[in-house]
Amino acid sequence: MMKKKSVSARKASLVLFLCQMISALDVPLDSKLLEELSQPPTITQQSPKDYIVDPRENIVIQCEAKGKPPPSFSWTRNGTHFDIDKDAQVTMKPNSGTLVINIMNGGKAEAYEGVYQCTARNERGAAVSNNIVIRPSRSPLWTKEKLEPNHVREGDSLVLHCRPPVGLPPPIIFWMDNAFQRLPQSERVSQGLNGDLYFSNVQPEDTREDYICYARFNHTQTIQQKQPISVKVFSTKPVTERQPVLLTPTGSTSTKVELRGNVLLLECIAAGLPTPVIRWIKEGGELPANRTFFENFKKTLKIIDVSEADSGNYKCIARNRLGSAHHVISVTVKAAPYWITAPRNLVLSPGEDGTLICRANGNPKPDISWLANGVPIAIAPEDPSRKVDGDTIIFSHVQERSSAVYQCNASNEYGYLLANAFVNVLAEPPRILTPANKLYQVIADSPALLDCAYFGSPKPEIEWFKGVKGSILRGNEYVFHDNGTLEIPVAQKDSTGTYTCVARNELGKIQNEVHLEVKDPTMIIKQPEYKVIQRYGQASFECVIKHDSTLLPTIIWLKDNAELPDDERFLVGKDNLTIMNVTDKDDGTYTCIVNTTLDSVSASAVLTVVAAPPTPAIIYARPNPPFDLELTGQLERSVELSWIPGDENNSPITNFVIEYEDGLHEPGVWHYQTEVPGTQTTVQLKLSPYVNYSFRVIAVNEIGRSQPSEPSEQYLTKSANPDENPSNVQGIGSEPDNLVITWESLKGFQSNGPGLQYKVSWRQKDVDDEWTSVIVANVSKYIVSGTPTFVPYEIKVQALNDLGYAPEPSEVIGHSGEDLPMVAPGNVQVHVINSTLAKVHWDTVPLKTVRGHLQGYKVYYWKVQSLSRRSRRHVEKKILTFRGNKTFGMLPGLEPYSSYKLNVRVVNGKGEGPASPDKLFKTPEGVPSSPSFLRITNPTLDSLTLEWGSPTHPNGVLTSYILKFQPINNTHELGPLVEIRIPANESSLILKNLNYSTRYKFYFNAQTSVGSGSQITEEAITIMDEGKMAMASRQVDIATQGWFIGLMCAVALLILILLIVCFIRRNKGGKYPVKEKEDAHADPEIQPMKEDDGTFGEYSDAEDHKPLKKGSRTPSDRTVKKEDSDDSLVDYGEGVNGQFNEDGSFIGQYSGKKEKEPAEGNESSEAPSPVNAMNSFV
Repeated sequence: MMKKKSVSARKASLVLFLCQMISALDVPLDSKLLEELSQPPTITQQSPKDYIVDPRENIVIQCEAKGKPPPSFSWTRNGTHFDIDKDAQVTMKPNSGTLVINIMNGGKAEAYEGVYQCTARNERGAAVSNNIVIRPSRSPLWTKEKLEPNHVREGDSLVLHCRPPVGLPPPIIFWMDNAFQRLPQSERVSQGLNGDLYFSNVQPEDTREDYICYARFNHTQTIQQKQPISVKVFSTKPVTERQPVLLTPTGSTSTKVELRGNVLLLECIAAGLPTPVIRWIKEGGELPANRTFFENFKKTLKIIDVSEADSGNYKCIARNRLGSAHHVISVTVKAAPYWITAPRNLVLSPGEDGTLICRANGNPKPDISWLANGVPIAIAPEDPSRKVDGDTIIFSHVQERSSAVYQCNASNEYGYLLANAFVNVLAEPPRILTPANKLYQVIADSPALLDCAYFGSPKPEIEWFKGVKGSILRGNEYVFHDNGTLEIPVAQKDSTGTYTCVARNELGKIQNEVHLEVKDPTMIIKQPEYKVIQRYGQASFECVIKHDSTLLPTIIWLKDNAELPDDERFLVGKDNLTIMNVTDKDDGTYTCIVNTTLDSVSASAVLTVVAAPPTPAIIYARPNPPFDLELTGQLERSVELSWIPGDENNSPITNFVIEYEDGLHEPGVWHYQTEVPGTQTTVQLKLSPYVNYSFRVIAVNEIGRSQPSEPSEQYLTKSANPDENPSNVQGIGSEPDNLVITWESLKGFQSNGPGLQYKVSWRQKDVDDEWTSVIVANVSKYIVSGTPTFVPYEIKVQALNDLGYAPEPSEVIGHSGEDLPMVAPGNVQVHVINSTLAKVHWDTVPLKTVRGHLQGYKVYYWKVQSLSRRSRRHVEKKILTFRGNKTFGMLPGLEPYSSYKLNVRVVNGKGEGPASPDKLFKTPEGVPSSPSFLRITNPTLDSLTLEWGSPTHPNGVLTSYILKFQPINNTHELGPLVEIRIPANESSLILKNLNYSTRYKFYFNAQTSVGSGSQITEEAITIMDEGKMAMASRQVDIATQGWFIGLMCAVALLILILLIVCFIRRNKGGKYPVKEKEDAHADPEIQPMKEDDGTFGEYSDAEDHKPLKKGSRTPSDRTVKKEDSDDSLVDYGEGVNGQFNEDGSFIGQYSGKKEKEPAEGNESSEAPSPVNAMNSFV
């Protein structure tokens, strides 16, 4: 009796569940409709349950919700009402429940620690958030301690204890030296999970006084440092070897409890000499494949995404050549609650039934409790339509007052889950969402789909009428879809007209008219034909069309499925294509494509270009078609075909192509069967069952293909079971609660017999033992509803016909529909690499929370403000996507000295998950841009006024401006460079004590603490002295006098005579090695000369080597080639850094510099050389 009752109860639950599936309303995603329908509140965004905040920044506790009417918000703190109006530091964002606690203006984060919960309420119910635990992060200082030096014997083990301060969250530990370099780690020396530094055996190189433990508190971006630890290793000979001893953990056994889905870390560090090697095993089982990793030189065993199956005893074995030691860790995996079936929103009509189901699992098994509008259901207002049965609430004959938001709480000692699901009872008259008088246009003999999207509660009934006074449409010529769409499978010209859709329920009736126009199909009535054209001839293809007069066609010509060549030889007419002077490259297939807004047709023809025939001409052409086809030896699966070849037309037949027609399934369509060499005239053909075969043969030679032969007689093969199953079987959910199974249907001849159908089978992988199956026909898709979100299913699709089943199909793995990811990536950290580049790290989210195929992570980042200007601007968020299961990414293109925020979101096929808490980071200073302008005004005899603008992008705090300037003489030589440092707060400067009538070149740039920015240059001239101008004028007057011109001519003649005498004397005198060197390399027209008398000098006397003048000129290009100055002063003097002597002469290099960089100090931008000496003389 009890057994029968249990079975009846299960059947009743199943019936109720099916009722829910059938009767629950599907609300269309129409924005206007959604704005008008009442809806209980739904929490759309909330802060994480465990929310650690930065005590230096404002606390933002998120709570966003939607509903109609818009919900109001309230908060509780530590279980009691939190009156935000009484706390001046707390505000709530407009049209939102998000709280902002002002810490930056005097508030204390510690004063706001506690448990917060948000409630969103409107007239249809109340939704509540999770309990959000607010805790400020802490980064305490290290306790002061006196550290004694560690004196250790070589070969002994050593443990350096870190003992970091307890912070929130716990700090990241690492060991470095005084130079901030990480201490090298190996199998012998490594850091444990507790932060201590373990030496399996010490060596003399371990002696140092700067073992420093650092604790990094990422939340507050602070690093604490322990006092340096000194280690001194003393040697004793010989060094005694020792077998392994475990340093951690101690003893022979220990226990560890880990939660399902977390990362299990087990550690074994051993002492010994030689250094022991660690090995891990699981007693009575294998380490899980693909989830097991070894870290810290195999001293740490890491198992990700642990489950209850990972419980057991794990043994670590430390071994060296003297022996071994081992330790057994007993691991127990518990589980916080996790969803099996989370409750889902329910939309019902008055009088309907439904259920809310809340199923969760965990270890220990979680307790399920229900709340209504945030109140425990036991003390909530009674609702006669509601009955609670454990993890299920059953609703019967609901009314509008039954609308409410229900909360399901599943909890055990390791955590809890809270889900909101509303019951929304709507009584709405029918609405038609399809626009009125919508026009549909189709081509004759094609399907027509007329939409009638609707909504109403209760669900309306839909009827269609044609014409103003037409009767209701019924019959096989119409298909009525559940979404209201009317389908006319084969529309004809007389289908044109006005159609009326009527939607009615008990609350009202509404109708809508749409219009259908059926157009004539577009046809090519004269198609292009095959052409064989001699080289340099003319080819023409026709394409004459017929179309509906109301449609505008466009004609496109293609060559080999690509655009026509851009060649003036191709002439496109209204209904033809002409090719002038054809060449071999014009060979190919030409296609005429006709497009209208409703249809498209095409036709093709081949152009073959042949060489001009010799005299007498030999005509090469495609072969004539074969004839006299005969079928013999008919069997169930084979037949023999024979034929007689046609004329080859002067080109041997290379092969025959055999095609077949299936007159039973695809009459008029010819398919490729096989091909044989041109010497063969019979072939044995393999056949499929239940096909009415006809065959034809095509001959092929080098010119092309013949016309097909006449078809053979027909041969109908017997029926049989299908030989194969559908291909490309897939299972992909389109919604979070369904599984869409698709496959490629068999072709007609693959059915092997009449009555082709498909047996579709599925079962949840690793859960269901039995297969669920349905048999369908004439479809290639089946939708399984009511599935859990993104779980794997085993799927198979088997073909069958009236004679039986195909062979057992192979199974494929599919997944039910994806849903948005549930959690945000955690432990988001930012490492600023330089002023424009940062690296962001995050922890991967548990795969079970992705609820879909993990596609990657998106990093949203934006600039908050520039630290140099302290001004905020419009936030422009940037997004970077990192594909795959990555845990880091680079953020390029940042602006220096700025404050940025970022968050990270996981992405699956459905979309993005919630964002991680915003992470603030700052970029360091960089070098500034050039000053925005440099103006030089108010020139006087000895001064210039400089004005400038600060850099457009300071990229930091400006420390100063650097001004460099130098004079430029009439030969464009640069004088000595002067440098002036100017305070950053100045914007102008008056330069005094300058030379009159002198051009100066200025170089100006800004500096930050990082360095100098790019410079801006300007030139300016001081005013000429009036006295000098008068003197120059008088000189010009003298120079125009006749007597002065005659005197100059006489002096020039005297100089010429002296030059001739000097040249004769030098030829009589001896040459020194330096002179020989000069003669060997220098230009004979460029020779040094004496300054005192202007005559050409020789290298025979040291007195002739007088310093060259500073102001000597250079050639027009202001440089001397290296091969012209091999005998320069560089070979004998002070090297490349030239200096001035006391008399002002220049000692330096011969080779000149181009004026690309300003000359520094007293360096000249030109090099003194014999050429310069000559120029100065002239």
